[in-house]
Amino acid sequence: QVQLVESGGGLVQAGGSLRLSCAASGRTFNGYAMGWFRQAPGKEREFVAAIRWSDGNSFHGDSVKGRFTISRDNAKNTVYLQMNSLKAEDTAVYSCAASYRGGTSLIGKAYLYDYWGQGAQVTVSS
Repeated sequence: QVQLVESGGGLVQAGGSLRLSCAASGRTFNGYAMGWFRQAPGKEREFVAAIRWSDGNSFHGDSVKGRFTISRDNAKNTVYLQMNSLKAEDTAVYSCAASYRGGTSLIGKAYLYDYWGQGAQVTVSS
């Protein structure tokens, strides 16, 4: 069993930055990938970013490319999401997820992920 705990959410003005952290506990993460998804009120869950654990290769959703960066610290079993140039439309609950199943072509699909964190609210004021 893996527990994922997010931190770092909050309120920020448009154009500002935030960094989310997701720490995996319970056992050392040696799965396929860890990722971030977000869901705004009344909208479907959206893929934000993911990182393949074997080689650190990262993937970002189109709406955040060039602004958000996912990274990891293997020793701390932690993944980060650095969010820059935030916009009001980035307001959402951001959830961390971990996958033990492979499939690069599916890395942006929520159903690939086996464990989820509780979510962190990010609010961007315009």
